[in-house]
Amino acid sequence: MRTEKEKMLAGELYNANSPEVQADQAACHAWLARYNASLAAGAQAQRELLRELFGEVGEGAVIRPPFHCDYGFNIRIGAGVFLNFNCVILDVVEVVIGDGTQIGPGVQILTADHPRDPAERASGLEFGRPIRIGRNVWIGAGAIILPGVTIGDDALIGAGAVVTRDVPPGATAVGNPARVRA
Repeated sequence: MRTEKEKMLAGELYNANSPEVQADQAACHAWLARYNASLAAGAQAQRELLRELFGEVGEGAVIRPPFHCDYGFNIRIGAGVFLNFNCVILDVVEVVIGDGTQIGPGVQILTADHPRDPAERASGLEFGRPIRIGRNVWIGAGAIILPGVTIGDDALIGAGAVVTRDVPPGATAVGNPARVRA
């Protein structure tokens, strides 16, 4: 029988209140307190903190505090990635951000999802769908990337866009819901 954490990582329905999952969240919260207090510490010190928790941190990657995530260990960011202030990554499953991607302030990257059936949802179970963001992507301030979305290399996501579907490489997507401009 698999643990709730194993189910979570596999993208299956899991109980987020299980002791193992809660312990991982508590450890992340303690790390977030340290990271978010590091604003004046400089990029290199912040990168070292990121490497303590994240699955992968590329050379020259920068995340400006304050920053928030669920677990951290499911996040992989490439070389030269930049996330501005107040970004949120709900990483119940993997989030991959490719080299050179620039992410504006207040962007939310959300892998966490919930059952559509009300009775199943009331049981308290949830699941996640991975998000993949390609290389050299620009995501404008306040955009929201929903569970299961893939954004191709060189794409541009407009400020405030709500991305509900995959965005092809090189495309520009704007609006709510985000639509690819012709």
